[in-house]
Amino acid sequence: MGSGGLQALFFLWLLVVVLLVQEARAQYHFYNVSGLRGRKQASGCNLFQGKWSVDASYPLYDSSSCPFIDAEFDCIKYGRPDKQYLKYSWQPDSCIIPRFDGVDFLKRWRGKRVMFVGDSLSLNMWESLSCMIHASVPSAKTTFDYGVTLLLYRTPYLVDIVKQKVGRVLMLNSIQAGNAWKDMDLLVFNSWHWWTHTGNSQPWDYIQDGQKLVKDMNRLDAFYKGMSTWGRWVDDNVDPAKTKVFFQGISPTHYQGREWNSQKKNCLGELEPLSGSTYPAGTPPAVDVVNKVLSMIKKPVYLLDITTLSQLRKDAHPSTYSGEHSGTDCSHWCLPGLPDTWNQLLYAALVM
Repeated sequence: MGSGGLQALFFLWLLVVVLLVQEARAQYHFYNVSGLRGRKQASGCNLFQGKWSVDASYPLYDSSSCPFIDAEFDCIKYGRPDKQYLKYSWQPDSCIIPRFDGVDFLKRWRGKRVMFVGDSLSLNMWESLSCMIHASVPSAKTTFDYGVTLLLYRTPYLVDIVKQKVGRVLMLNSIQAGNAWKDMDLLVFNSWHWWTHTGNSQPWDYIQDGQKLVKDMNRLDAFYKGMSTWGRWVDDNVDPAKTKVFFQGISPTHYQGREWNSQKKNCLGELEPLSGSTYPAGTPPAVDVVNKVLSMIKKPVYLLDITTLSQLRKDAHPSTYSGEHSGTDCSHWCLPGLPDTWNQLLYAALVM
């Protein structure tokens, strides 16, 4: 996390909606990178099938008044000239979802601990929720009354990476990091993007698969094995009477214009969502892995199925308006922006 994130934490502490980051820096985590089971419906409503509509009441907050946005997500600050991407709300086909109410959220989770666990897409969603709550209760005295703790645990694979004599080993069957997630009241997990990283951008040298140590393997197979370990952790460690568990779903990228029948190379210059409710290229194969793993978990886990609705938002990435670094970011999302909808749907799933 950059200096912007640390400053955000400092300000948020002053505002006393306590946001804590538990960076994965123990011996297992020396890298610093970035009845609900599988059900997609709440009260007979499919929250995730619908379309994007222009909504003049959006965005839910002003980026300049939220102290929790890292530079990589702060598109307006870093020069994005168009603003239409801020003016869309998600409309399910079968129901009307409640508008996010930060005060109601704080009352419902008074004295509770909410933790996001995963990679930089978890950070994206965590900062979004922080801004949404801050916009609802900007008064420090008011906020102090609730004692809600929002935490972020950065661990992009969910399973462990251990430093051994041979080098850094991705342990598909080990999840010692889970000790930090126990006894939370709400857990929102996410993983996938780092499973695709290769070469110098991957933070491991070998994969431990059971008794076998391998240099590499099919990444979807590795993802399935790692996610299965996470699923066993949920079954072994979660008390549904205390803890609600969500899986954030696979957040898509837009690096290939042909996926949405465009001549453009990537998301740069995209100004509006795709119309309709389906994505031309279909869902990424990681979605099938998540669905398979969730079907095997005995404890209740709610799939926040944000993949397709996010695929439609080719316009919502930072692209070249992502902090001071060069390049085009078509994997993360501007704030305000799409992650606010993820949190709106999380809120709807909790209250409907």
